Amino acid sequence: MVVPEPRVWRAARPHVARIARAAKPRVVRVTRAVATRSMKLTTLQLTAGAAAFGLALSAGAVAVAGPWDSSGQRTAEREWAASRHREGGADHEGGSGTAQGAPKPAPSALSVLRGLAGSVPAPTGQALAGVLDPLLSAPSLGSGRTAAVVDVATGKSLYDLGADDALTPASTTKIATAAAVLSALGPDHRIETRTVLDPGSKEVVLVGGGDPTLTSREDAKGYASLRTLADRTAAALKKRGLDEVTLTYDASLYTGPALHPIGPNTNLAPVSALMADEARLDDSSSGPADRATDPAADAARTFADLLADRGVRTKAPASAKSPKKADRLATVSSPPLSTLVERMLTNSDNDIAEALARHTALAAGEPASFEGAGTAIHGELGELGLPLTGARFADGSGLNRDDRLTAALLTALLAKAASPAHPELRPIVTGLPVAGFTGTLRHRYADHLSGTGVVRAKTGTLTGVNTLAGTVVDTDGRLLAFAFLATDTTDPTSAQKALDGTASALAA
Repeated sequence: MVVPEPRVWRAARPHVARIARAAKPRVVRVTRAVATRSMKLTTLQLTAGAAAFGLALSAGAVAVAGPWDSSGQRTAEREWAASRHREGGADHEGGSGTAQGAPKPAPSALSVLRGLAGSVPAPTGQALAGVLDPLLSAPSLGSGRTAAVVDVATGKSLYDLGADDALTPASTTKIATAAAVLSALGPDHRIETRTVLDPGSKEVVLVGGGDPTLTSREDAKGYASLRTLADRTAAALKKRGLDEVTLTYDASLYTGPALHPIGPNTNLAPVSALMADEARLDDSSSGPADRATDPAADAARTFADLLADRGVRTKAPASAKSPKKADRLATVSSPPLSTLVERMLTNSDNDIAEALARHTALAAGEPASFEGAGTAIHGELGELGLPLTGARFADGSGLNRDDRLTAALLTALLAKAASPAHPELRPIVTGLPVAGFTGTLRHRYADHLSGTGVVRAKTGTLTGVNTLAGTVVDTDGRLLAFAFLATDTTDPTSAQKALDGTASALAA
């Protein structure tokens, strides 16, 4: 049987070609793909792996499609996925209020995953130990290593290597940040940026709401646009007969130090409630880049130029608090949190992570600072009933070496996100990079073909720290959650390959 193909994501084609070079134009036969790459992937494994990947499969065919554009950023299919159940999170069916053209949360195939996860046997602990113990003893993984494997369907622990020992998690911290903010605010929550007018004056205030994806670029790609805000603000001012104003900006929503403890760094801008394009000084949208030292002032200057282009003159913008009884002029809103979470996880975006951590703090009534965010994340995860012994959140991104997580907590988070009982957490699963295809795993797994396409995992890398946590479908089609943490590593490339190989061993 062949499943009709959804609209093709062109960016995935080169990767799919590596899996099935002899594929027909719109359909890849599973048997042909397996023969082409000599991969011992079962039909159940491919079906379940593709369901987690957001693709529609049948037992005999794989549609050539992938929910990723040329930048590696997830974009959503308009058609429904294999499941038509409205589960929230990744299953919005157009009901989330996402603006036309905006990136939508990716669909999941929940019914497929649920059926496969419970209809085949889980691997035994003894079998897993026989496979994983030698791999996790690799010298490249340093002196400290922990691991856990959990059966997603039951939540049962299948493998435990110091799983309750808290280690530096690096960017796998973002899984915890994602769970906390989705639980606190919901996947449909949006972040607003607005302009207001001080009554009886000509003072316009640009008020930052903490949207890290606000953009000033001509093509906003569905994100909140500073240009659109300028259009609406200029129109509102002209209705009031104003073509010359004083522009100020308010970034007071966040408190505490703006600079991360690591100091100035190309991986993270100073954390501000007002910034455009993550304060990047180039045309990039992900990865390291030089940043403006004062993102709020930089965004306000850009906004002033945009107003001038629309016939509204301003003086040089200065920082000021928005008046309590100000008249609202215009607003723009971010895509839903589900989309921001997916982008954060796929690209390991530190700026989004720190912003979402602060929004978690605001939702919990904590100060919107590094410290307040850490307290709020810990509290929110506690409300979810997760094992927090030894856990510490010094930031939301994982750049801080004082962060501590356990393999048990990471696997519990992933199992919770895949559970039908917590559809609000689904973007965690759909946002994970796919081995050999997307995000931070796009160029990995060349040496571990059995994991390509069926391992979905968040990476973590600091000097001397390498981590990997995600989900994998084994050869019987059983969905497993895993977490591997290694410290005191000396060669990051070798350590990454060792972890990739270990995850691939679960698939094989």
